[in-house]
Amino acid sequence: MMKIPRSVMIIIGVFLALALYGCGYGFRPQSALPGQVITIGLIENRTHEPKLQDKLSRALAEEFMKQGIRVERGADYTLAGVVKNFQMVSLSERGGITVEYRVLVSAEFKLLDAGGRVVMTKNFSSPFIVSVTDPGDLGGLLALKDLAEDRAMSDLAIEITGAVIYR
Repeated sequence: MMKIPRSVMIIIGVFLALALYGCGYGFRPQSALPGQVITIGLIENRTHEPKLQDKLSRALAEEFMKQGIRVERGADYTLAGVVKNFQMVSLSERGGITVEYRVLVSAEFKLLDAGGRVVMTKNFSSPFIVSVTDPGDLGGLLALKDLAEDRAMSDLAIEITGAVIYR
């Protein structure tokens, strides 16, 4: 029996790895979402901050679409959740105007199958640091607070989407 030199085996192994990588094949954790379509169901807002549910729903739809997952009504899987807590704490000020917030969010989300059975439940509670620039006027300051909320909901949507896709 002919013995193959170790260096040839290494070259063959590298070649095979590059071939697999080049064709798009990769290893990925098992997904909680077996299909490529999801419905974003009810998002309940139990905080005193208005419209968080709308901002989070929009951010989730955008993030799922970025990941190649269509968001449609009537899909086999539905994502629903509750935003339990939302706090914006001023971290730094410049000239008496807050320019950096720490946003504390806690939420619980469930992935439901077509029969309404819970496939996955996950709690999220993460501080997000959101920096804004000094607008120079009160109207601009209120717009920046709204922007900080949008960014925090977008960050939360990234975490939720990741948990659903890569459980």
